[in-house]
Amino acid sequence: MATWNSRGLRGSVLEDMINRTNEKYQEYGLALIQKIPTPITPIRIDKESRHITLAYFEQKSTVDYIGAVQGIPVCFDAKECSKDTFALQNIHEHQIKFMTDFEKQGGIAFFLLYYSHLDVFFYLPLQELLVFWNRAKEGGRKSFRLEELEKKYLIPKKQGVLIPYLDLLKKDLEEREN
Repeated sequence: MATWNSRGLRGSVLEDMINRTNEKYQEYGLALIQKIPTPITPIRIDKESRHITLAYFEQKSTVDYIGAVQGIPVCFDAKECSKDTFALQNIHEHQIKFMTDFEKQGGIAFFLLYYSHLDVFFYLPLQELLVFWNRAKEGGRKSFRLEELEKKYLIPKKQGVLIPYLDLLKKDLEEREN
């Protein structure tokens, strides 16, 4: 079983931004996306703050978010990176399998990447990620560089929504139809 030790607020800012974005999308009637909690068993709890400081994961998590956008099933995982190179070790085989199976059932799977040092977001379709994943499996680089990402999937800043990823999901859907 994997062990979890608190490492502060790592990823919580990104998660908060995505959650607030999803709340807006739900408020506007555009999407219903929910955060999937990772099931844990607490081992140690700080008595004063009542925070869990040590826990075991009960099972492997699949994706961070799942839901529907205008009747289309979607799932995605959010990853934060503090440099221009993203290590593929941050993505797990079981996640790739789940997302691949999800797409076989007619859903859309993708990653939201946040390059925190640049304050830049990318929408990364599963098929694009699989190019890097398969390259690593075949003995190539075990990471990908920011420059390798399709610029068309850079998520632009937009009023009213923190991370307007639905615009890029629409672009992804249009390209899949062509």
